[in-house]
This record gives sequence, structure tokens and C-alpha cells, in this order.
Amino acid sequence: MVSLHRHCSARSRPGFAVSTTRFIGGAATALLAITAVCAPAAHAQGAAAGDPVVITGTRTPQRVDRALAEVTVIERAQIEAAAGRTLAELLATESGVQFWSNGGLGKTASVSLRGLESRHTLLLIDGVRYGSATVGSPTWDNIPLDAIERIEVVRGPMSGLYGSEAVGGVIQVFTRGGQPGFRPEGGATAGSRSYGELAAGARFGTGAFDGHLRLQHRRTDGISTTNERVPFGSFNADDDGFEQTSLSGRLGLRLGTWRAEATMLSAKGTNHYDDGPGADSRTRLRTEVLSAQVSGPAATGWRTALKWARSIDELDTLASASPFTDLGTIGSTQQQVSWENGFDTPLGTALALAERIEQEVERPGTPFAVSERTITGLGLGLNGEAGAHGWQASVRRDRNSQFGNQTTGSLAYGLEVAPGLRATASFGTSFTAPSFNQLYFPGFGNPLLQPEEGLHREVGLRWSQGVHEVRFAAFSSDIRGYITPGANPTNVNADIEGLTLTVRTQLQGWRLSAGGELIDPRNSNPNNANFGRQLPRRAREVLRLGAERRIGAWTLGASMLNSGARFENAANSVELPGYTVWDLRADWAPAPGWALGLKVNNVADRRYETALGYNQPAREAFVTLRWAPR
Repeated sequence: MVSLHRHCSARSRPGFAVSTTRFIGGAATALLAITAVCAPAAHAQGAAAGDPVVITGTRTPQRVDRALAEVTVIERAQIEAAAGRTLAELLATESGVQFWSNGGLGKTASVSLRGLESRHTLLLIDGVRYGSATVGSPTWDNIPLDAIERIEVVRGPMSGLYGSEAVGGVIQVFTRGGQPGFRPEGGATAGSRSYGELAAGARFGTGAFDGHLRLQHRRTDGISTTNERVPFGSFNADDDGFEQTSLSGRLGLRLGTWRAEATMLSAKGTNHYDDGPGADSRTRLRTEVLSAQVSGPAATGWRTALKWARSIDELDTLASASPFTDLGTIGSTQQQVSWENGFDTPLGTALALAERIEQEVERPGTPFAVSERTITGLGLGLNGEAGAHGWQASVRRDRNSQFGNQTTGSLAYGLEVAPGLRATASFGTSFTAPSFNQLYFPGFGNPLLQPEEGLHREVGLRWSQGVHEVRFAAFSSDIRGYITPGANPTNVNADIEGLTLTVRTQLQGWRLSAGGELIDPRNSNPNNANFGRQLPRRAREVLRLGAERRIGAWTLGASMLNSGARFENAANSVELPGYTVWDLRADWAPAPGWALGLKVNNVADRRYETALGYNQPAREAFVTLRWAPR
């Protein structure tokens, strides 16, 4: 059943509304109190001038502290500190992000933004859509962390800029780039369960030319991903390993004020999994993302970029113990051509874009009744600020060859109510087209499904002063035509409400962070048998803590993730208990360019599940040696 699962994918508590109100009021009171104490010392914007520049939230460059959406950046240092963790687990350390998976590296994983479905998150790799068009959601399983320079996480409806799937937000992965000179680099990691990883690459640049190339290989014996609770008799007690080889690269050429750039990420993996006794079930994973772009100023105040891209996601089942799984390749190919234009106007930066996306899918056995579709989109955006005021607007018209025209958009406003304290409010709409599996998978799909349409609201507060930051958001999403999980899906309705609170500060040399979320994802269709019940696999309460300190050549760090209980099924009859996981790490820099790291994940050896019957890794230790001369 794994191939179908990978490419298919308690009642509402009255007290939640009371808790939500108290949480909002308490957070707002605390923020205003902090501002009253600290405002006299803040004479400008609270964020440091070195705040990173992001592009995902507006499709134009913007300092992260000026973004009206809730945006966070995962930098390279955080990625390196995530040894042994998957990309989905790394993302789940950020506010408002949850995950569930079939256990460990290479296994099927889903990421949820603000309590929405995995299919409601758009994944971009260097601006290119990547994922499975058969299941209609991102594929996180085969993206190597080693190839990633940084990640931008934007929460909130983004269909007005990106079209379908960008309902809960957009996650954009950026691969590594070049630097002047020639700078070789490499690394090696060894760890529990015969984990081993080797990587080597180089950044280079001379004159108008720059680039980066990197090769990586890793393998692990893995764990038994299933236990006796797993559905469909898929339990098998053997270890389920994973092996992967990846190559990433970026080449750039500057021609006066114009730049031409090409990017590439290719990863091939062999994944062992459980779908019942009697076979060493295996799949071969293929990830390929290519892009070519030319950009520059077309005239004074007018910047333009023309881009071609292609992404391929394939899962080839080599062996299976399940009589319901066909051997062969399930694949998605997406080709994308886009033309983006940014204009300087008295009201800010205006955006005009045109985009064409062609999706084609394949599967072994009986083919899909329809195996391709085309989406053509036209969009406009505006992002600006004046004095204490900031604004953002977008509107997009998509024509889907299967479902006709869809129009989405958003409005956001920000007000600097005191030095370093900004209040924001936004409103947006979204849509998600049904996937090919949901429509046409034999014995599973429903060709009568219609697109999901969403209505989203958010209010937020952000206070920052130097190394201190507090961020709060309250949000709601109403999804009309929500597509139910499992076989023979139908369109119902779903509502999600929630709060997130994030605090970052520095105290006696320690960089400290804390974040929490309360969400209420529920079925809101009174004509459905599961009306009022919690949507599957999402916890209502999540708490995150982090601490890091540099002492001479040493850097010490700790993190904690506490997740509340969740339900496996729509009827809320099967509960998955909550869990707490601690990770510890220590890094030592004995000489310039050298770093030795020790990481222990799940220090308390906690046994837990994020999906029924699928194990998560117990305690694991990893040692990493990195060399990157400056």
C-alpha cells in the first residue's frame, strides 16, 4: 500500500474559543507592557539592519522585518545543526509547522502549515514548483539537506501570487550559490544505525562568472518503520534503510547589469519500506529540478526576469509484499515558464507576472483517465510603505484546462503603533485543484471532485528591539469544498482557527527561543458524519524551546518539541498520544575552516508515532566533520 499512500496521501472543544480569546488578550497585554518599558530606548525600527532579505512573500526582494506576512528564514547554520533529521522535521521546528511521516530518512512525510493539509503547502526549489502532481502535494522525502543554503517559510494564503496549492503558505528552498575565488569544501558524518554521509563541493567566482557544485552520498540501515498497529497488515520487523546520491549546482554569468543563471538539483535514492511480510519492499526515488533564468533592468524603474524550469518527481516500486501495489513508476513532470516584472511606483513596488505550468503524470498498470493538464496564470501585486504604514495587495487569474478560471487575491496592512511594535491585518482567498489520484486513481478517485476554495483572515503583532523579538498571530481559514482523505473522496467544508506565539531573546550569552501554537482544525459540514470532529494527524497544541551559546571555540545547543495528542482518522476514534522530544548538540571549531559536531537526537529515547503504526527514530547520535576554508 505504500505507493498508493505516498502518492494519494474528538469533537470540537467549546473551551477552545475561550482559550483563544484569553491567549490573544494575554499576548497583546504582554506585548504592550514590553513596549511601554522598552520604547524609550528604541528610536528606529527594532530589527537590526542585517535582517535577511527575502523574496517569497512578495516575489520581490524585501527585508524580513518589513514583511506583512509571518515569514521566517532557516539559515545554513540551522540546517547543519539538524544532523540526522529530515527536511520535514527541520521545518517542524518553526512556528505553525507540523509534520507526520512513515518513519525516518527517505520515508513518506507530510508538512502542515497552520493546521491545513500537506496539499495546501506549495514547495519551491529555487523558484521551481516541486512535488507529486498525482497526490497534489510536495514531496519532502528525497531532498538532501546538504544541498540547501537557506529556507524561507511564508505562512498565510499566497494563491494571489502563486495560484493553486499556496493555501497555508509557501516554503521555498534555495540551493547553494557561488563566491569570489575558489573555495573547496567537504564534510563527513557517521552515526547510529550505520549512518554514513560524505559530501564535497566548491564555490567559485571570477570576473562576471560564479558558481557552485556539490556531490553528496549518504546511507543508513534505518529502523523498522512499522509496528503491529499499522493498518492493512503492513507490519514487517526488518530494518528499512535508505541510500541517496545527489548533485547540486548553480552557474551564473553577469552581463553588464543583466544576469543569466542556471540551477540544478538531482537526487536519486533507494528506499526500503514495510508493506507486509514476505518481501524486502523497495522503491527508487528520483528528484530533478532544473531552471534557467535571465534577469535585469529593462528600463529605469523596471526589472524583468524570464524563467524556464522543469521538475521531475518519480517513485519506482522495485519490490513489494502487497498484492495491491503495482511494480513500476509513478511519476510527475512539471514544466514552468514565467515572466515577472517589477516596477517602481509612488505607491511601492508593483509586480506583473505571467506563468504557464504543464503537468504530466504516469502510473504503472491501468493509466489515469486524464494524465495531463495546463495552468495559465496572470497576476498583479503591490508592496509598499510610507511612514508608519505598510501595505500589500495581490490578485491572480488562473485558467486550469480541467476546471476553468479561478481568481484569488489578498490584502494586507501594517501599522507601526510604537517604535519597534507593528500590528498587521490581512485577508485572502485561495484555491486548490484536486490531484490526479483524487480524481482518477482506479477504485480510489472521484472524477466529480471540484477545487477547494478558501477564505482566510489574520491579525498579528510583532515587537523587536535588537536581539529581542516577540511575534504573535491569530488566524482562521474556511475551506469550502474541502476534499476528504482516503478512498472515494468528496467535497465537504472545514474550518481552521489558531494562534501562534514566538519569542526570541538573548540572556547572559544564551540565545533563547520559545514558540507555541494552538489550532482548532475541524470538519464544519453539518451534513457530514464527522461534523465538528478534529481533522486527522494535527495536534491542537505544540510547544517548542531552543537554546544556544558560544563559549570560545565551542557552540552548545538544545531544542525541545512537545506535541499534543492527535487523531489518526476523521471519526476521531483512534488517538495518537502526544510526545516530547529533546535534541542536544555541541560544535567545536579547532581551527579556521574546520568544525567538529556531535548531535544526539531524541535524547530521552522517546517512542512515538506521528502516523498510526509507523515508528519514529529512537535515540540516535551523529558525529560530523566539516571543512570550509574562508
